[in-house]
Amino acid sequence: MPNKSNNEMSSGVAPLLQNQGPMTNSNIFKASDIQTIATSDTPQSVWPCTPQFIGKLTVQPEHLDEFEHTNNTIYLVWMQAIAALHSRQLGLTFQDFVESGYGCVARQHHLEYKRPTFAGDTLWIATWISHNEGKADMTRQYQFVRESDHATVMQGHTQWVCIDMKTGRPKKQPSRFVEAYRAVN
Repeated sequence: MPNKSNNEMSSGVAPLLQNQGPMTNSNIFKASDIQTIATSDTPQSVWPCTPQFIGKLTVQPEHLDEFEHTNNTIYLVWMQAIAALHSRQLGLTFQDFVESGYGCVARQHHLEYKRPTFAGDTLWIATWISHNEGKADMTRQYQFVRESDHATVMQGHTQWVCIDMKTGRPKKQPSRFVEAYRAVN
């Protein structure tokens, strides 16, 4: 393990999150630098189903931890960012949540790390809705694939819950959400 000072070791995540104020979708996008790509720009064989949205990013040195691989918490930031980008593509931004009085918050995240990634690795990040019955909750899947060898490096899912933005209590999804967040069959 490289010999680093405590300040350097704790900086694996810090540059990504420092001096940005509250964590918002807009500064997550800046920090993650995800580019939207077409599904046809990736081989279909790497995905278990046709993803609803794919992004691409390159791991930067500031994403690394003291083990010199991508810090596990960075993947969660990227999951949030790709979900927000997909929602934006579907016509649902945070401002739309505010105006409608309904929003989506994470109830549970599951991340399974399969292989380490390093500075310079280019990753494809796919997401799709795998479950949505129009009630309060839905499930969004994520898969991270290294472009160079098509290896899946991380898979995960989030259980999202629709809430009333005034009370914070779970609510049945409005029809606009049900239509936008359709599950992949």
